[in-house]
Parts: sequence; structure tokens; C-alpha cells
Amino acid sequence: QVHLVESGGGLVQAGGSLRLSCTAAVPITSFNTVGWYRQAPGKQRELVAHISSDGSTNYAESVKGRFTISRDSAENTVDLQMNSLKPEDTAVYYCHAFKRGDHYWGQGTQVTVSS
Repeated sequence: QVHLVESGGGLVQAGGSLRLSCTAAVPITSFNTVGWYRQAPGKQRELVAHISSDGSTNYAESVKGRFTISRDSAENTVDLQMNSLKPEDTAVYYCHAFKRGDHYWGQGTQVTVSS
């Protein structure tokens, strides 16, 4: 069982920044992809960004240019730097990892952006 631990959520004003961190108990590069999803109240969970084992990245259109995903292989972490936050970014953010057909999820961290 893979254990993913998220940190860094909180409350911020519109235009502000937050940094989320996801730490894995196994080498982060052993996964095909590691990334972040979010789920707002009454909405489906959606992909925010992910990074593949080869280092390539993918972002939702709504966050391009504002969010940056990065990986620290030595620390087994994947971070999401979120800038220029908007109220519509408010959601529970989940770390996700995929390997050999299996999906792994963190417990989620709340991000609230006030207007």
C-alpha cells in the first residue's frame, strides 16, 4: 500500500499564493505519474496537473500559467506552486499517483480562496 501525505493547504485571498506538497513513502520516480486533482463542492474531481516519470508535465487549461508542478526525487515529494489564486480554485486538493494500473490517493487538503 502506497501512502501519500499532503500538506500546505489553507486560506488565502484572491491573487495570493499557496504551495502544496505531496510526500510518498516510496521513490517518487517509481510512479508513472504523480499529480494533483481537486474537487469543489457539488463538482466532479478534476485533474489539476501531473508530472510523469520522464519529467514531462500536464496542466488543466484553467491553471496554465498560474500553477507549477515540480518534483524533488531526493525528498520523494511533488509540489504544486499555486500563484494568482482565484475564488474558483477553492476545492479539496488530492495528491494522486499511478503505477502499473493502480491508483493511489492522499487524504486531501483544503484550499480556500476568498474574494
